[in-house]
Amino acid sequence: MGVLSNHPFVKMNGLGNEIVVVDMRPNPYLITANDARAAASGVPYDQLMAIYPPRAADTAAFVSIFNNDGSEAGACGNGMRCVADILFKETGKTTLTIETRAGVLNCWQGRGPLASTVDMGVPRFKWNEIPLAEEFRDTRRIELQIGPIDRPILHSPSVASMGNPHAVFWVSDVNAYDLGKIGPLLENHPIFPDRANISLAQVLSSQRLLVRTWERGAGLTRACGSAACAAVVCAHRIPLTGRKVTVTLPGGDLEIEWRDDDHVLMTGPVEYEFEGRFDPALFGTAESVR
Repeated sequence: MGVLSNHPFVKMNGLGNEIVVVDMRPNPYLITANDARAAASGVPYDQLMAIYPPRAADTAAFVSIFNNDGSEAGACGNGMRCVADILFKETGKTTLTIETRAGVLNCWQGRGPLASTVDMGVPRFKWNEIPLAEEFRDTRRIELQIGPIDRPILHSPSVASMGNPHAVFWVSDVNAYDLGKIGPLLENHPIFPDRANISLAQVLSSQRLLVRTWERGAGLTRACGSAACAAVVCAHRIPLTGRKVTVTLPGGDLEIEWRDDDHVLMTGPVEYEFEGRFDPALFGTAESVR
């Protein structure tokens, strides 16, 4: 049986970004892609956040992140805020450091409707760090388009890594495009060897962006925290905005700040929905490994 068979979980969301959190600390077995896909078939989610015992000194936990197609993600800002809120309540602390595959992240407990702040780390802009399949010296805008050469539907995105690859297309109306159709084509474009998160971004002012995202491995989402961060850093590089920006997503607002020390802070709410256990029937007889 899969390691998540009959395993307890907490269903949460960050601005509608559907998150399932599982605590693997008592029995830290590794979750496989099959486990993650099976879990999503029973409790639909955008990301599964698995809390493991800390691996690095002075960290509260190690967190593995899975998309609903079973692929692993390096970063999930909304999911990390959910995990941080659980650990804040568990420990009584107001600051925590959590390790992910993308690096070590610092988290602070917020007040009022803004539940927590996560330091999403330093953005990467070099073509081979994002990564891209070919060299672009300037990633503020790259040569990429979809549609006819003389009348492209979308073109010239900004690209960056926030622990995962992002392409941001600048448009005058984010709702004027069928992102559910265009998103998978661009996510799997050969220019992105690790696939990419695809966002449409509309500049409302120097302090506000409107963003919709097709999330790599998850599809259309009401909120993608790392995409909001990528949109802000890419917008500032062009430059279209300042360093402190409110990003409005279909699920609500995130406050993003790209500090002078190059770290990107994301602040926003989380919501608890329900707790449960995964139905063993979801996992059949598939075995998982330590």
